[in-house]
Amino acid sequence: MSEATFRAATTNEMLHRGSVKRLLTNSEAKIRDPKTAIGLPPGEKGELWIKSPTIMQGYIGDSKMTSETLMPSGWLRTGDLYYIDHQGYLFVVGRLKELTKYKGYQVAPAELEQLLQSYPEIVDAAVIPYPDEEAGKLPMAFVVRRPQSNLDKEQVIDFISKQVRLLKEGINK
Repeated sequence: MSEATFRAATTNEMLHRGSVKRLLTNSEAKIRDPKTAIGLPPGEKGELWIKSPTIMQGYIGDSKMTSETLMPSGWLRTGDLYYIDHQGYLFVVGRLKELTKYKGYQVAPAELEQLLQSYPEIVDAAVIPYPDEEAGKLPMAFVVRRPQSNLDKEQVIDFISKQVRLLKEGINK
């Protein structure tokens, strides 16, 4: 988001896999529930709010958008889904606008893409919402297999189904 320029990486932290690192000292971040704006504890996914001297002052000619994005206290609502771990490392989950509701769960395409990319035979993946009469929208994945891979559609579906089931079980605990 260009409205919220901030740095979150230093050379000492480059090995914290999957993280976009920690904020530097002149920036603050918090994770809030996107609907209620209530603060969430470490590990919980929610909207990233940023406060920094480098944040914009507003959208030119769009006071409505400015008031929805920039809070009077100086916090900027990014519209990005993140979580912060107990050590202060930030992790991107996706964009609020990109969420797809499937069987009562909010599905972030970026989260499914990360899961797919963790499979050894998958080089890259993209997930998009696909129209479905019964469910409204289904997450549909496109994957790029490693050269000489014999990975098939059923293996991908089996892998992602198990991973998502584990995520759901973790959510319900």
